[in-house]
Amino acid sequence: MNFQTLPIYTTAQYLLNDSRQLSSPQRSIFFAIKGLHHDGHQFLDDLYRKGVREFVVERDALTPALIRELERMKEAKIWQVEDSILAMQKVAKRHRETYDFPIIAITGSNGKTVVKEWLSQLLSNRFKVVKSPKSYNSQIGVPLSVWQMNETHNLGIFEVGVSRPNEMANLEKVVQPQIGIFTNIGNAHNEFFENNLQKIREKMLLFQHVKQLIYCADYVEIDEVVKNEFVLQNTDCEVISWSRMAGKLTSPPNPLSRGEGEYSSDFSPPLHGRGGWGVRFLSIQADWQIEFQNTKVTLDFPNKTEIFDVPFTDEASIENAIHCIVSLWFLEYNAVEIQARLQILRPVSMRLELKQGIGNNYLIDDTYNNDLAGLTIALNFLTQQKQRTRKVLVLSDLLETGIPERELYGQIAHLVKERNLYQFIGIGEVITRNRNLFKHQENNVQFFRTTVDFLDSQTLKDLQESVVLVKGARRFGFESIVNRLVQKTHGTVLEINLDAVTHNLNYFRDKVGQQTKIMVMVKAFAYGSGSTEVANLLQFHGVDYLAVAYTDEGVSLRQNGIYLPIMVMNPTENDFEQLITYSLEPEIYAPRILKQFSEYIDNQNISSKIHLKLDTGMHRLGFEQEQLPDLIQTLQSNPNLWVSTIFSHLAAADEDKFDEFTRHQVAEFTDMAKQISEAIGYTPSRHLANSAGIARFPEARLDMVRLGVGLYGLAAKPEDQENLMTVGTLKTVISQIKHVKSSETVGYGRKGQLERDTKTATIAIGYADGYDRRFSGGVGEVLINGHRCKVVGNVCMDMTMVDITDVPHVEEGDEVIIFGNGLTMIELANKIGTIAYEILTSVSERVKRVFYQL
Repeated sequence: MNFQTLPIYTTAQYLLNDSRQLSSPQRSIFFAIKGLHHDGHQFLDDLYRKGVREFVVERDALTPALIRELERMKEAKIWQVEDSILAMQKVAKRHRETYDFPIIAITGSNGKTVVKEWLSQLLSNRFKVVKSPKSYNSQIGVPLSVWQMNETHNLGIFEVGVSRPNEMANLEKVVQPQIGIFTNIGNAHNEFFENNLQKIREKMLLFQHVKQLIYCADYVEIDEVVKNEFVLQNTDCEVISWSRMAGKLTSPPNPLSRGEGEYSSDFSPPLHGRGGWGVRFLSIQADWQIEFQNTKVTLDFPNKTEIFDVPFTDEASIENAIHCIVSLWFLEYNAVEIQARLQILRPVSMRLELKQGIGNNYLIDDTYNNDLAGLTIALNFLTQQKQRTRKVLVLSDLLETGIPERELYGQIAHLVKERNLYQFIGIGEVITRNRNLFKHQENNVQFFRTTVDFLDSQTLKDLQESVVLVKGARRFGFESIVNRLVQKTHGTVLEINLDAVTHNLNYFRDKVGQQTKIMVMVKAFAYGSGSTEVANLLQFHGVDYLAVAYTDEGVSLRQNGIYLPIMVMNPTENDFEQLITYSLEPEIYAPRILKQFSEYIDNQNISSKIHLKLDTGMHRLGFEQEQLPDLIQTLQSNPNLWVSTIFSHLAAADEDKFDEFTRHQVAEFTDMAKQISEAIGYTPSRHLANSAGIARFPEARLDMVRLGVGLYGLAAKPEDQENLMTVGTLKTVISQIKHVKSSETVGYGRKGQLERDTKTATIAIGYADGYDRRFSGGVGEVLINGHRCKVVGNVCMDMTMVDITDVPHVEEGDEVIIFGNGLTMIELANKIGTIAYEILTSVSERVKRVFYQL
């Protein structure tokens, strides 16, 4: 077939690399990427049928079957490339080169997104800014970010990250920045670099052609690379460093004279910046008075010392704010203007949160993220949710986009129409006066001039059985809408990081390989994490099977839009009708349940898939060796029973001392499964390995594996634990603080005996929430402001008291971490002699689950 001539020239408006994110087929070009877990070439025909007409495919993926498929796509333009990601970067590079306005590029281990978002806010009074949406800083995210550039902008701010060597050079060609900010260096992605020095050098490639570089000299390794290597290679760059350490700051050598302590610059920086200089952070005075909640930052500029009030008190935010202050000073903002701009800063919400709401709604909270690119991302997240068929968008005016009003709201109207939303609600004077652009919508469209008008309307009261995306600019106060719609609970929440679930799933996918299927256990409320929400994510990422403990769990998943195959592990005779009605597949583990289900199927004259459980040593459920002849006879006499899988359960795969027993189980299971397959004349899939088995016994992976607690961040091997991400963080708040004399006691039964005058915090969690009473009497600890605080007295039903005597700057309402990063479920389990599974699954359903995605 004839492919289009390279390079790729496209008139498409959207670069698409995920077929599930399709919104405008006629205006999209699809880059088919063959990755570790997904192959975009599998979706070419489907996208063509939906209207996509431009495709980029990889040469190595062109099998004869795929070539025949492409030949049938008569109207398509198709480019053949070696690497689709590189091809996308080249397309974005050419797009970047059509604009000559300055670009600020930000890299570092942490703080990239915050600095980018804050700079965008701070500079919006002078510039029309285009920026990376969310945390789009990857090999794909960067070109997608740059692709947003258009003639309405006059400044770009893009964050750029790398995870492996040999990535940054290509991204530098895409971004082509004039100003660089290196935030810091940390441990992220250490596994792919020999040391920090190699990682710093890789990141510094982003700045090989910048005219100005801003960084913190307190990161010694960054400082040394800049002064000893970078300035010798980039002789046309102004280096701007700042330091919090007295005496730390020194000027880099002059790359021309190599004289000690000398540095000069003889060029005019973009945007009329100032001349070459170094910034020294003389002191940080933190005002911890509750009424201010700010930090006084002193910066000694070349000609004057300035003091700024930064509205944050944590070290990371102070560091990020100083990067922003230095950037503004360089761009000729005076101290008074910088201080005024700093007051608009707020903590950056870098995640989309999915919450349970009233009226059987789900709520996606994306308040204060107010730009067109962010809207597209949020709409993608909205359409992924299958819990409810009704999708609703509540949107405020989009401010300071730089796009002409009619064009902007025309684009929004187009997005709303293409997403086929059930309802669109616009709030604000500007979007309301452009309501005629939405008149061709087939869905329910309503407009309100103010947030108060919407809160007082019947429209809000009528929201039922929907997934509602709430997205607005800060001045509209959309948090009042969220507060009205969210399900009211006490201050204890279990936060579920959906990105961590995805990471852990992919980690185990890499372990088992592409040829092995994955069944994921979502029983017991997905190990306490929320069955529907987790199952919806797993469905989006294409797992092969789900498994639940009981039929009603499977029914609930079906009612919430889950269509994946579902195995029910503990069916009863009373469940048979629902099993068939909802296309659920029962585990058959004993002659009695086999006989009952076989008779039911015969009487109904229907067929059904089943899963055979074999007992190879667990001795809980399953057919034993001597029961196989009768089992086989029943299967042979009832062709309406189709054995989808045969499986067993490893009893001790996580314990070294029982490895020989586990190997015996593998051998026995293999033999029993073979007997059944030979007798029934076909070969069902076999699965034996649980999370521990996946990690420790490759020979047990077979045709499919069952991923359980490993998905939620718990591993049997230390090396696996290091590579898994924490999924759940249980949080509560301080309800009251008390000062108790040593002569007094705390809690029921006066069990809390004090050895000193003690400052206690009563926190809003107890054993009714799943915080075990065995944590009483100093056994349990919680994290408050990064400090461990022991439980005082007995854990109560709804409250627990902890010792905060040695924790500075604590106040009522402060956050308390029960488990998460810094205090793991494994550690808590060890304290009370149980397993981490119990800690996770014990979290009560009265504790609100908040799901978020970065």
